[in-house]
Order: sequence, then C-alpha cells, then structure tokens
Amino acid sequence: MSAPIATSTSTPLERDARIVNARDHRIAPGEIAIGVIIGRTSEFFDFFVYAIASVLVFPSLIFPFVDPLTGTLYSFALFALAFIARPLGSFVFMWIDRNHGRGVKLTIALFLLGGSTMAMAFLPGYDRIGIAAAWLLALFRIGQGVALGGAWDGLPSLLSLNAPKEHRGWYAMIPQLGAPLGLIVAAGLFAFFLSTLSAEDFLSWGWRYPFFVAFAINVVALFARLRLVATPEFEHLFESRELQPAPIGETLREEGRTVVLGAFAPLASFALFHLVTVFPLSWVVLYTGDAAVRFLVIEIIGAVVCVLSILASGLIADMVGRRAVLGVSAVLIGAYSGFAPQLLGAGSFGETVYMIGGFVLLGLAFGQSSGAVNGSFSAQRRYTGAAVTANLAWLIGAGFAPLVALALASSFGLWSVGAYLLSGAICTLAALAINKDWARATT
Repeated sequence: MSAPIATSTSTPLERDARIVNARDHRIAPGEIAIGVIIGRTSEFFDFFVYAIASVLVFPSLIFPFVDPLTGTLYSFALFALAFIARPLGSFVFMWIDRNHGRGVKLTIALFLLGGSTMAMAFLPGYDRIGIAAAWLLALFRIGQGVALGGAWDGLPSLLSLNAPKEHRGWYAMIPQLGAPLGLIVAAGLFAFFLSTLSAEDFLSWGWRYPFFVAFAINVVALFARLRLVATPEFEHLFESRELQPAPIGETLREEGRTVVLGAFAPLASFALFHLVTVFPLSWVVLYTGDAAVRFLVIEIIGAVVCVLSILASGLIADMVGRRAVLGVSAVLIGAYSGFAPQLLGAGSFGETVYMIGGFVLLGLAFGQSSGAVNGSFSAQRRYTGAAVTANLAWLIGAGFAPLVALALASSFGLWSVGAYLLSGAICTLAALAINKDWARATT
C-alpha cells in the first residue's frame, strides 16, 4: 500500500507555509538553495559545537577521573553515538513522514536536535553528579543523532531535480556549504569565549553559550525549510512519488547495491572531514601545548578556504563530471595521506600547511559527495534512498574517525593517521570502479 500523499497529511504548519507562497506558485532553484544552506548550516553548527566541546570541555568536566588522553577518547566514543543513532532516527521519522506529514516530521526533528544540543548547556559535571553526567551526555548525544536522522527533508533531492542539466555539479555542491559555514560559526564562538574569559570561567559557564545558540538557529532553520517543503513543486514531486518516503526495508531490498556503493563512494572525503576538523584540535591540545584559540582561528581560515574549494568543485564538476571530481580528489587525498599528517608534529607552520591543504582537498571531494548517488535511485525510492545512503556513509566514514585517529596517533604516531586516511581513499576508488553503471549515471 502506498503512503498517504502530502495533501492528506497536511499540517497547520504546512498550510501556513503554503499561504506564504500563495503570491507566487513557483519556487526558483535559488530559493531552494538558500533553504538547503540554512538547514545544513544549522545541523553542522550543532555537530561542531559538540565536537569542539569534546576536546576542550568534556574530558575535564565529565571525565576528570582519567588522564586527558583517555578522557578525550571517552568523549570521542560518545561522539560516535549520534552516528549510530541516525539510522534509527531515519526509520522512526520516515514513519512519521508517511503518516503525519513532512511538517510534523521536520518540526519534531529540529526541535529534538536543538533541544538535545541546548540540554547539554545545562549538563552538570562529574564533580556534582558523578558518572551520571556521562550517561546524560550520552543520552543527549543519541537525541542529536536520532534528530539528524529525521531532519532529512528531501531538499537536496528537490534541488537536484530542479537543477539545469548543465549545472548539476554546481547545484550538487550547495548542500555541502553548510559544513564549513557551521564550523566557522561554532569555532568563532568558542574562540571568542576562550579569548575573553579565564580558564576557570570558560569551563564553568562560558562553554555553555554556544549550545544555547544552537536552539535559536534551529528555529530559524525550521521556518526556512517548512516554507519550501510546503511549496506546490515539492507537493507535486511528493504526490508523483519522486520525493515520497518509501519503506526503508523495501528500499534496502530493491536498491541495496546502490545504497552500499553510494555509502562507500564518499569515504575519502568523509574520513578527511574529521581529520581536518575534530582530530587535529585534539592532537594540538593534548600534545603540542599550543593555545586552542590559535588553532581555532586556523580552522576558521581553513573553513573559509573550504567554502571556496566547494564552490570550485561545482564549476569543475560541470566541466568534467562529478565522477571524475570524486575519483581525482580521492587520488589526491591518497597522496596527501602519505605525508600531511606528520605536519601536525612540525610546529605552527606545519599545522597551517596541513590544515589549509586538507581543507582545499576536502572542499573538492566533499563538494560533490552528496549529489553522487541521488540520480541512481528509482524515482519512488529516491527520497528514502538518499537519506539511508547518507546515514550509512557518515557512520562508516566519519562516526568513529576522531576516536580511531587519536587512538592510532597516540599509540603508533601520526603516520598511522595517514594510513587510515588512505584506506578511505581506496574505498572511494573501489566503489567508483565497481559500479560502472552507477558511475555513468553520475557524470
């Protein structure tokens, strides 16, 4: 039995959003792009606020009973919980989508995401409630993951379907801009509080403010996205099954091969993602003695470079094809893995070279990773297939990356991080080579 169509599951929020669009019954791709960027920026802001706190706050606040390295490893273990919970979120919220409408699903998901993040701002430390602090943090992190699984709104697919054929690479990179933009805001907030507060005040209350900001950003993102999912264009695509949520079991049964290969195709970029954002901050704080503020500034500069590199990936992909961009960038990441991680132990100049070079490659690869698989799904399973593939790719390629990288580097040296990154590049190249039919569909 097919799922109820959008009209039958319309909600007051969707109807109100539809009134906003009544003056003009057409939403241009540019407007969709703005909604996508706002939505993805809010999600990645929540992501990076937690990631930065995992290095600067949680080891001493939640795990003061162990040494700093072990405390950071524990924090990274909790960090991975969200990626494990994301598939569960997709399953639950796809059911809500089919039975209660996109507006209900998106509203619950984004309030859960913002609420879970903001709840961390009230988290008491180990000195007040003991090990229960770690259990609460784990619970809130799982809430973030479930919410992220439900926050899939189909807007990247809508953007892809509305993109001119000759500019598909350009429109494919737009959702990815949310990652560096979210990093810029999150790192900027933490750098501000670190530079203006004493260490005691920062650990007592200063770190909590970025978590409060997350809730406000999610409210803005909610209305920006609701306006678009209630448009006639989205309604038509939903009713025609092109953006209708299909059962996850059916999607895996019928198109599991595409899901698996689509999840492995971006592993080079997803592994690099954490190796230039989360892991290097932990290494610098634990092993170099450099000020965290200085490195956060480097990350902000690198994120700006990443924005430019993502934009460049769209232009290049439209000239040579998305598969070529993914393949060449994977080769470059493989080459980068052979020498770049060791630069983290080569002083300030080496750290800067590692970060800027990594963000350039990340932008080129990550810029095309979201659009590579959507066109390979059948119309009736595109909406669900894209969500499941994204969740699986993040789980395999990114969920445990900071934990694995720090554990390897602390045990065997920075060269082992390069080997880990190389494995991601090999997976990308293998996935592109195996599925030639899929590869041709993405060019």
